[in-house]
Amino acid sequence: MAQAIQSVSPFALAGVTNKAQEKSGGGTDFLTVLKASLNDVNDMQIKGDEALRDIATGQVKDLHQAAIAIDKAEISMKLMLEVRNKALSAYKEILRTQI
Repeated sequence: MAQAIQSVSPFALAGVTNKAQEKSGGGTDFLTVLKASLNDVNDMQIKGDEALRDIATGQVKDLHQAAIAIDKAEISMKLMLEVRNKALSAYKEILRTQI
């Protein structure tokens, strides 16, 4: 009646991951998209800091463009923080999942 539980061989798992990769269609993975988004947010933060420095030193050429750059930096940072919060929440929920 009682049967021993057999372990899953790595070769069996390799077949599963290969099928998953075939179904994905070769699109960009989540890590690539996340890195690109982080680079974009970093660029916007740098531009926002430069605009803020220009305003503070009086070297600003166009006040409206400087304000827009600062707002873009703020909004992009808020969005990235929300993405981080959602990812952490999903990770914690996965950890709580009972097998």
